[in-house]
Amino acid sequence: MPSFPTARGVSALLGPALAATALTLPTAVVPAASASSGAPASAAPTAARAQAEPAGRLITYREWASGKQLAQGAREDTYVSKGALRLRSKAPVRQVGDRRYQAGTWTSPWTWPGYGLTEMVASWDARTPGDSWIRVEARGRSAGRESSWDTLGEWTSGEARERTTISGQDDDLARVNVDTLQATTAAGLHSWQLRVTLFKRDGSTTGVPSVDTVGAMVSRLPDDSRVATSRTGPARGKVLDVPRYSQMVHRGHSPQWGGGGEAWCSPTSVSMVLDHYDALPSEAEYAWTGPGHTAGFVDHAARMSYDHGYDGAGNWPFNTAYATQHVSDAFVTRLRSLREAERFIAAGIPLVASIRFDAGQLSGAPISSSNGHLLVIVGFTRTGDVVVNDPAASSRDGVRRVYDRAQFENVWIPTSGGLVYVIRDGQPLPKRVAGSTRNW
Repeated sequence: MPSFPTARGVSALLGPALAATALTLPTAVVPAASASSGAPASAAPTAARAQAEPAGRLITYREWASGKQLAQGAREDTYVSKGALRLRSKAPVRQVGDRRYQAGTWTSPWTWPGYGLTEMVASWDARTPGDSWIRVEARGRSAGRESSWDTLGEWTSGEARERTTISGQDDDLARVNVDTLQATTAAGLHSWQLRVTLFKRDGSTTGVPSVDTVGAMVSRLPDDSRVATSRTGPARGKVLDVPRYSQMVHRGHSPQWGGGGEAWCSPTSVSMVLDHYDALPSEAEYAWTGPGHTAGFVDHAARMSYDHGYDGAGNWPFNTAYATQHVSDAFVTRLRSLREAERFIAAGIPLVASIRFDAGQLSGAPISSSNGHLLVIVGFTRTGDVVVNDPAASSRDGVRRVYDRAQFENVWIPTSGGLVYVIRDGQPLPKRVAGSTRNW
């Protein structure tokens, strides 16, 4: 198997901004009030999910996921009803390309993570019927300066428009690397905002978009090439019964959506998790693949997650946004160790993880190396090694693998920063560690 030529190979979109400046900072604490961060108390996060070990790995996930939380944002030609953000019927019309759309916006409050973030990945759960879609943007502040709004994605659950990202936009304090906002200053961004614009085709009476959840993971990570092996945790000896599928059996399929095989690790991994929850799309949704087609729902996931700007099916938030069409919740975040991952397995939540490895770094892998790969963490052996469903196997029979704990952490944490998709369908997120102010 050849190595994959792009930085995000195998559709994994490995590690946004690995080259960004990252200082080793003290353990992150999300403030209950923001006296320590210099922000007014009213602006402090109220729904943050954060991790705080090992020291120096600063990661915070913040989201607005209820009507009350969404009402905290500034709204222009949008309103909150029944727990979701909606577009007003008399919203003004904008010209977008050769089409006219009614449009309205929602802007989050300024959010202070308590450190200078160097990277951000947004997540969302939206409904976009017909010719409707959303645009997600972000901006930040640093040293008294405020950046411009940068587009992180233009997304729809349908196919009336192309899902796309716009890399570059490096005009001030930040730039965009596919789906990731990267700070361009060593100090990072000390506060941030998200803006979501809802678009509905002018004259349409049925294609009205809505947004249930919007959030972002922000981080500042040390520039380490290796990490110490974490202690085993609460999921030792527990393996979730996640169905197994191979991306390689799709080699050559649907070249307009990546061509299967090496390019489809992300949609294959997402499909495994959806099947675990008995939440795959209906057969009618992927009937276009033809009778007798093997696991046509993987082709469907690739098609519906495909990023036409990046030209691949591995856009992180596009994959979790696709998952939210079938389950209750999905978002992108980072973890600090397999010990943190064990809390999710113990709670019954498998994790899709992004890794990168060279020859000899991951014993037992079905491919010798990868510039970027996604697989599913499904459990742990009694000695703490990690059990995975690795879609790079040539067939379903070889998908279940056991990887050495130390090796796995070192092809995951220093490469993608411990990035995972959290996909769940009603399962509570892991409870707080006793005595901790953080969520997992």
